[in-house]
Amino acid sequence: MRSRYKFIDKTGVYFLTSTIVDWLPIFTSETYFKILINSFKFCREEKGLNVFAYVILDNHFHLVAWHPHDLSGVIKSLKMFTANEIIAQLKKDNKRWFLNQFAFAKKRYKTKSEYKIWQEGSHPQLITSEQMLVQKIEYIHSNPVDRGLVREIQHWKYSSAANYILDDHSVLEIYDIGLI
Repeated sequence: MRSRYKFIDKTGVYFLTSTIVDWLPIFTSETYFKILINSFKFCREEKGLNVFAYVILDNHFHLVAWHPHDLSGVIKSLKMFTANEIIAQLKKDNKRWFLNQFAFAKKRYKTKSEYKIWQEGSHPQLITSEQMLVQKIEYIHSNPVDRGLVREIQHWKYSSAANYILDDHSVLEIYDIGLI
């Protein structure tokens, strides 16, 4: 594994990507989006996670984030919690096909859990310059437009584009980029 995909600076700002196994489209309804949004909020309020930018798409999310001590641990915790919540919701919604896919995905790994929701790792890339920071935030915000989900970046509800463009923090409050 190359060093650009490791947490090499515990106090650095990182661009992160976490993906559902086999790119399965889990985040397709408000209920499932809220699982992730509420987890981001909890990690911000209780664990000190600072999110500078984010987007949630149907099968993955991107963040630009920072934590004063252990970003890796916070993201690992977030993924473990959201995996459990997603499984519980899938059971409640009787989404057997997804549950079977996640049970099958688990068999490819030697873990103790019954299901595997997230791919391993979060592809951390250390932000090393202001130019790189701007590029990653623009990339995050353009994802829904590039996929044809919306015409303008600020119209995707599950993105920080509205925070920046419309000063709308109703979905998720983000850390002021000026405080890096």
